[in-house]
Amino acid sequence: MKLQPDRLEAQSILGYGPGWVGLASQGVAEKIHSSVLIGSRGERQIWPCERFADLTARHFEEIASLRPELVIFGSGALLRFVPPAFLSGLMGLRIGLETMDTLAACRTYNILAGEGRHVIAALLIEPPA
Repeated sequence: MKLQPDRLEAQSILGYGPGWVGLASQGVAEKIHSSVLIGSRGERQIWPCERFADLTARHFEEIASLRPELVIFGSGALLRFVPPAFLSGLMGLRIGLETMDTLAACRTYNILAGEGRHVIAALLIEPPA
């Protein structure tokens, strides 16, 4: 699905499909084929998690170290919730987390980044079936 952000000054998500997410930063577009952390302030790093079942508390501690206002967690093609014990690092820093499927997370990230919010999208990109 193609996504069109209103504002391209922040790192934007241009599209999403089975096994990939399309990003644009400073006018350069690329496709990423692995789970990734994307931030409105230019943060971008591979998130070493291929499947929802692989998630651990350490994955969310990594996000907490980035100190965003809010985390948008894209749980893959299905809406799945992270065990609350994994989120203690985020909760201790008073960082909110919203969970949605990855497509919805991509759209929501673009809206919040376009508003100038410091948001991190933690996108689970599962290999295509």
